[in-house]
Amino acid sequence: MKTLAIGLMSGTSLDGLDICLAEFEKKDKWHFKILKAETLPYPTNWENKLRNSIHLSVTDLLELHSDYGFYLGQKVKGFIDKHQLTNIDLIASHGHTVFHQPKRKFTLQIGDGRAVKMETGIPVLYDFRSQDVLLKGNGAPLVPIGDELLFSQYDACLNLGGFSNISMISEGRRIAFDIAPVNIVLNYLAQQLNESFDENGDLARKGPINKALLDELNSLEFYQRPHPKSLGVEWCHEHIFPKLEGIDPLEALATFTEHIAQQISTVINEKNIKNILVTGGGAYNTFLIEKIKAKTKSEIIIPEKEIIEYKEALIFAFMGVLRINNEINVLSSATGSTVDHCSGVIA
Repeated sequence: MKTLAIGLMSGTSLDGLDICLAEFEKKDKWHFKILKAETLPYPTNWENKLRNSIHLSVTDLLELHSDYGFYLGQKVKGFIDKHQLTNIDLIASHGHTVFHQPKRKFTLQIGDGRAVKMETGIPVLYDFRSQDVLLKGNGAPLVPIGDELLFSQYDACLNLGGFSNISMISEGRRIAFDIAPVNIVLNYLAQQLNESFDENGDLARKGPINKALLDELNSLEFYQRPHPKSLGVEWCHEHIFPKLEGIDPLEALATFTEHIAQQISTVINEKNIKNILVTGGGAYNTFLIEKIKAKTKSEIIIPEKEIIEYKEALIFAFMGVLRINNEINVLSSATGSTVDHCSGVIA
């Protein structure tokens, strides 16, 4: 039986709301087809609201949680009307991450799924991460269930978004973990040069590498920690941004791009990965990709545009499909939780 599902994804880099309509069908294994997908850039006021949400009072954050839910619902309704879509079975919404502190047993993705349901009239699945954190997991990464069931032809899947994360089979089970910040830092530095992001890595290509800064970044404790492990915006505010203060933005961009490439290459080489699918906005950063290729022998595969840009939204749609079928959609081997489980609140 075919299921039509819409996935919604808003990443930490705040480049917009990804909406992906896909068809899923289980035969011998799961098959998918992306039917429609687009990214809706955030208006400046919404980008600022989401970017500053980490600093809000509790009452203002609760208000934003509701308001953003209605915003998501309106945007999905516009997407449905624009493409004259019918018979959609469900919407699966990631929400927008404000806090992610699994060691303290909480993670918060705002955007109330009930508000999305009120705007669209379609069942909504949301809050996929909290249950995992309560089960002593990292609440991330969640995408490996899709890598396991939809993209198993690749040795590994690497996502280059706000953060980089990797998923692969190791000793018969799928492991996954965050590697390093990517666009959350690169965009921050590019904005100091009046660019919204470092297109193709052209800015980083011009700058010199600051060896002392590079060594300092590479020596951060997180990189020595065993997986499973995950990163959040708070970690960057504590460990990354202070180190970049007072450094020329071009020099910082060049150095941080080298840092990302070194950290990713170390993982690829240690795990002896033969081929790796690369998705997320960072897949367009040709300078970063060149650096990773130069440091590894792995075949780096950049897929078609719709997979690069919408793989995460696609997999959240898929997680919603698994959730309504009461099938496992979170892998403990990836998140570190005590058990594999079926996660997501239904509105």
